[in-house]
Amino acid sequence: MSLKRVSVLLGKEFLHGPKNYIFVFAIVYPIVISLVFSLVFGTLFTDKPKLGIVDEGNSQLVVMSQELDSVITKEYSTVSGMRQAVQSGAVDMGIVLPEGFDDAVSRGEKVGIEAYIWGESLAKNRTILPVTIANLVRELGGQDVPVEIESVILGDEVSIPWSDRLLPLIVLMAVFLGGLMLPPTSLINEKQKNTLEALVVTPTTIGDVFLAKGLLGVILSLAMGMVILILNSAFGAEPLLLVVVLALGAIMAVELGLLSGALIKDITTLFALWKFAGILLFGPALIYMFPQIPQWIGRVFPTYYFIQPIVDISQRGGGWPDIALNVSVLAGLNLVLAGIVVFVARKTMRY
Repeated sequence: MSLKRVSVLLGKEFLHGPKNYIFVFAIVYPIVISLVFSLVFGTLFTDKPKLGIVDEGNSQLVVMSQELDSVITKEYSTVSGMRQAVQSGAVDMGIVLPEGFDDAVSRGEKVGIEAYIWGESLAKNRTILPVTIANLVRELGGQDVPVEIESVILGDEVSIPWSDRLLPLIVLMAVFLGGLMLPPTSLINEKQKNTLEALVVTPTTIGDVFLAKGLLGVILSLAMGMVILILNSAFGAEPLLLVVVLALGAIMAVELGLLSGALIKDITTLFALWKFAGILLFGPALIYMFPQIPQWIGRVFPTYYFIQPIVDISQRGGGWPDIALNVSVLAGLNLVLAGIVVFVARKTMRY
């Protein structure tokens, strides 16, 4: 295997890829679906998280919050007025800062904040605002100060808004469409035109071909997953960790795509396989859309171990301890699939 030959093949894949309707479809379709769902459920033009504050002691926290670009802060003179604003959805969260709050923070004492949360607020806003408040308190005190936020839900509580339920499905589509469709169609076209045989009689190996096509799929899948998360403002508090999970999902998609491309002889059969495999691949995302279905069923599907970490990070503010087990399973599945891909590639070379 030669990196130089792989880079040349990869360059050709990028050059000719946009001429393939599958390439264009893998880019356009997830974006269109995401925009349509965002418009339908009103999340495309959603403003920044809104924080309401009642200050009973002239706290500097109010000024610091108003200077943030990531949060819109509104100050209220009475608790009842702020509660009304939360209940109507004018703000996502309202907090009450008691008198002497700044002094307690500066002394490093444990501080309590009474918070009211709009029941229909987005999960990402419920994650962003408490983290923002904790960071402001830490900055105000100049040290780590224990903060206890006592939350009260106001209004009609929606356990999982539809915008959040649909996000795993859109991310799964964005990542798997490119990885699962582009490499196999490219391989099948090579076999049907006999260009694959012409390549492997040169110093180029079948491994070079598989790696180049796989890299194109991984790059496209990873890029599309990131685009969808950006469009939905769903990177959460651990964006780098989220990118790692996206990359592992892209690798799984490409490995499945390479296997199908190596084993299938024509595009018609490949399309038929996609229709059947779609149930296995998108099952966990469909189950997540309906909480009344026992969620443990999703663990049966291999893509569960990709989708669940995405949900934990982007919607629940999770970190590595929360996703370590699922990511480890995902990495293990990728290693198994990689071994199968190598075995099939060698069989293809002999054939």
